[in-house]
This record gives sequence, C-alpha cells and structure tokens, in this order.
Amino acid sequence: MARFTVSRLGRAMLFAGAASLVAGPALADELRDALTLAYQTNPTLQSARAQQRAVDENVPIARAAGLPSLSGTVTYTEFIKTSSNSFTSPSRAFDASSQLGVPIFSGGAVKNSVHAAETRVGAGQADLRGVESGVFSQVVAAYMDVILAQEVVRLNRSNVKQLSVNLQASKDRFEIGDLTRTDVAQSDSRLALARGQQRSAEANLIAARERYIQVVGKAPVDLQAPPPLAGLPGSTDEAVAIALDHNPDLLAARQRSTAAGYDVRVASAGKLPKVSLFVAGDYTDYLGTLGGSVPGQFTQKSTTAQAGVRASIPIFQGGLPAAQRRAAQAREDATMETEVGVERAVVANVRSAYAQWQAAQSLIGSSQTAVDAAALSLEGVRAENTVGNRTILDILNAEQELLGAQVQLATARRNAYVAGFNLLATMGKAEARDLGLDGGPLYDPEVNYERVRGKIWDWSTDPAPTTEATRTVDTAAQDGSVAP
Repeated sequence: MARFTVSRLGRAMLFAGAASLVAGPALADELRDALTLAYQTNPTLQSARAQQRAVDENVPIARAAGLPSLSGTVTYTEFIKTSSNSFTSPSRAFDASSQLGVPIFSGGAVKNSVHAAETRVGAGQADLRGVESGVFSQVVAAYMDVILAQEVVRLNRSNVKQLSVNLQASKDRFEIGDLTRTDVAQSDSRLALARGQQRSAEANLIAARERYIQVVGKAPVDLQAPPPLAGLPGSTDEAVAIALDHNPDLLAARQRSTAAGYDVRVASAGKLPKVSLFVAGDYTDYLGTLGGSVPGQFTQKSTTAQAGVRASIPIFQGGLPAAQRRAAQAREDATMETEVGVERAVVANVRSAYAQWQAAQSLIGSSQTAVDAAALSLEGVRAENTVGNRTILDILNAEQELLGAQVQLATARRNAYVAGFNLLATMGKAEARDLGLDGGPLYDPEVNYERVRGKIWDWSTDPAPTTEATRTVDTAAQDGSVAP
C-alpha cells in the first residue's frame, strides 16, 4: 500500500530554483502560488479525498464480519384474548433476551475480504495521486494560457497602434500626392482587421482568466514567468521506465488485479463450513399474571441461558458457490486484462507526450528564427519603401508576418512548458510530493486510513462534513485589460 507522508516533502523538487511563498498578500502570482492554492481548495481534489475516505471504511466493514456480535431483544406483551380452557394463562409478560456470537471459522472469507479491502485502499490512494496530478496539469495549463493570452493581447494592441500610425502617415502622404487612394484603403482595411483580432484576443484572455479562477480559486494577478522544469527524461525509454514504476493509474490497476484475486478466495469460502460460538440468555417476567386466579402458586419470573458451538455445513446450494467463484474469476480476468490495457495506454501516452515536448522545444527555436527574420524583413521593407522600391501593401504584409511569428513564438513557449509538465505527470512525477509545495503539510490519505481501520465501536462517528473548497461566485468578472 502506498504511503504519502509529510516526511517525503521536498525529497524531490520539480521546480528548479523556485522561491518560497511570501507570507501575506502577494503583489504577483507565481506558479507555485497557484499550485499550492489549488492543492488546498480545488473542489475536484477535495472530492477525491472524501471519496478515498469512504474507501478506507471498507476495511473495518470487512473486518466486522469476523468480530463478536452482541444483540438484545426486549418485548412487552399484552394477552388480549386467551383460550377459554386456559385458567392459568398470563395477562401480560415482559421478556428480555441477549445473544453473543463469536465467529471461529468462516472458510477464509473474512480474512480475504479484509485483504481485498486493504488492497483497494492502496488502489484508491494511487487514484488520488492521479487526481492530484491531473489538477496540477490543469493549473499549469490555465496559468500558461493566461500568460499566452496576455502576450497575444499586447502584440495585437501594439499592432493596432502601429497600423494606426501607418494609416495616418498614408493619409498625410495621400494629401501631398505621394500615395494613392488605394494605399490609404489598404491601410484602413488592415487596421480594421487588426482591431477585430484585438477584440478576439481580449475575449480569449477573459476566457483564460475565468478558467484560471475555476481551477485555482482566485483571479490571476500579474502572473510571473514560470520556473524551468526539472526532472525531465533524457529519452523516451527513460520516460517509459519511470512511468511503469510510478504512474498512478497503472499502480491502481495492478492493485485492483490483486484485490480481485482475494475476491476469488472469498467466493471459494461459500463451499466451506462456518463455525461460531454462541451464548444466549433469556429473562421473562409475567408481572404477577401467570396462574390466573391463583398466581401465588406459580413462579412469575424465569431465567434461562445457553452456550454452545454452532457449525453450518453446506451440502448442496444449487450450484451457488461454484457460480460465485466463476464470476469472481471472470472479474479477476477482466482486471488483469484492464491492467494490460492501462499499461499500453501509459506507454503510448508517455511516448506521445515526449514527442510533443520535443516538437514544442524545436518549434521555439524555429519560431524565434522566424521572429528575427520577420523583424529584419520589416525593417528592410520600410527602408525600401522610402526609396520607392516597396509599396504600402508590402509594409502591411511584413507587419502582419511579424505579428504572426511573434504569436507563434509565444504559443510555442506555452506549449513546450505545458507539454513538459504533462510528460512529468504521465510519468507519475508531477504530484504534490514531487512539487515541494509550501503552505503547510501535505494531505496524507494514510492518516485517515490508520485512524479508521481498527475502529469497532458502533457509535464512533465523524463530525458533519463541511466544504473545504472555496467558491468563486464572489470573484469579479474578468476583462481583457493588460498592463502596458
């Protein structure tokens, strides 16, 4: 069973050189701020933790079948009508009885049920790791989307500003006869298109900020550039090898296969005898009514007690235990096949994530080259325009080409970072225990499991649940504004 303890905090740092969180209100958000806040307040993660606590309870539920049981019955009876031939029947009676049962042998059903439940707790804890990793991937994507959207808005606003200057210059040159009405119309058209692109970029920024609020729980404030990712593999084979040992989905599938094997043993116990000890006692009080008109001749109270050994030996059950075992074997077979399917998916996802990360890294270099070349080209076109070798349309096209290259570069940087984090997540190396998050101890699902696994008191309850996740209904609606 996996154990995620606070002592493992900081054992492996995902972010190289990331600074600690600053106490008090932050003037700017860092990626670790967003990850920490999501870890503490994200409703998806909080729900998964609650679900895991419910899974923990299956262990004491399974163990209860092998523990002693004590029950009692109290009955008060009024005999409204009795036989006319009975002259000594009581008019009323009070009866109290109790029974203690102690299971001795159940064919291994209880033991294997407990083992199956414990194994599924381990599988659930692996699932919880997967949820953590998935939430963190969403946070990183949302964080980078806001940064990208802000950069695209800035680029488009700069483009609109430049095109406004171009249009005014074209109008001035038209007034002195240096340009034609066509040149002015081309500048005007390109400016109108740029304003539309700017509005679209601002709408995308609003959507990115709202998505950030949804995942993180607060509005983004001056997001800082993320720190470089550490722990990325050097090859596809290295990434796959790490994932086969650490991917939470695969670990959970393996444990569910093991649990299904215990279920087969539980079903097999249906053909075996069951032995238990029992002690029973009964107290009856006829409340002075036994004996009719001569109650003094009869004892009005009686007490009995019994103790013994009870064995239940199945002889023929219509094929029920055999069918239950075959069904359990089929379910075990299904979980084994599912395990292979999950392993296939992990291998494919890791290889795909590695390829996407490598491609995104390569695209950054080519996009930077494109930006440099487009900037140099624009400078040359403007210079050539001053001597009459280039038209206004050539300048507009060069400006549009530079804008496209700049947006592509910003997008490539965002995609490379997100792809790298997704690769780490697929490898099972992007969870809370890997991130070195500040803000208090990590959530340890083992703590609750150890708390409840041995509880046997029927009246042991937990406080009424309260919501841990923060609501975002009071956050202000976002806009498309960016700092200059």
